Amino acid sequence: MMRLIYGTGNPAKLLHMREMLSPLPLEIVGIASVTDRLPAIDESGNDPLQNAVIKAEAYFEQLHLSVFSCDSGLYIEGLDDARQPGVHVRTIGGKRLTDDEMVAYYTAIAEEMGGSCRAAYHNAICLKYDETHSYRYMGDDLKSEPFLLTARLHPKRVEGFPLDGLSVDLGTGLYYYDLDTVRPSGMAPGFRRFFQSALRDLGLPLGTS
Repeated sequence: MMRLIYGTGNPAKLLHMREMLSPLPLEIVGIASVTDRLPAIDESGNDPLQNAVIKAEAYFEQLHLSVFSCDSGLYIEGLDDARQPGVHVRTIGGKRLTDDEMVAYYTAIAEEMGGSCRAAYHNAICLKYDETHSYRYMGDDLKSEPFLLTARLHPKRVEGFPLDGLSVDLGTGLYYYDLDTVRPSGMAPGFRRFFQSALRDLGLPLGTS
């Protein structure tokens, strides 16, 4: 089983990635398992792919170990382009929001739009394998399934995924917190294909699942 470092300190995101990649013979570990000194990263990219690359390269420069990073942007149907959260889902007006502040901000948006609105996450990934091999991707198969962003807050809280308490799965009508997985993983095959392609290119095939 190959061990790969996921460049995140968010335990909820680490669990989610492990769930999505579980069919593959990969051991996914968080960056905290190899270092307690994380570099300060200026996530100044204009889209999720730019930020994923910035993070992966910064972690690789510090660790000199194979590492991958992801980034995402939130896009809300019907919201003016100038107000789309995009990659700044947690940073509004230059301020990084706490979980509670995020819930309050996005509840207000849902209320403004009639109590609920459709939204989706656009995701990107970058694997920095070594000095000469870097793989990056942002495609439609990494987008989340559309979901309903609602102003009615679920009573449960999970640190690191505050908006799941406002997110309702369109297929089941259940809050993300009430689903069997952290969130619907329609994007899981896309992430698996990314790793299969990258590692096959490196001469390390992982099968076809």
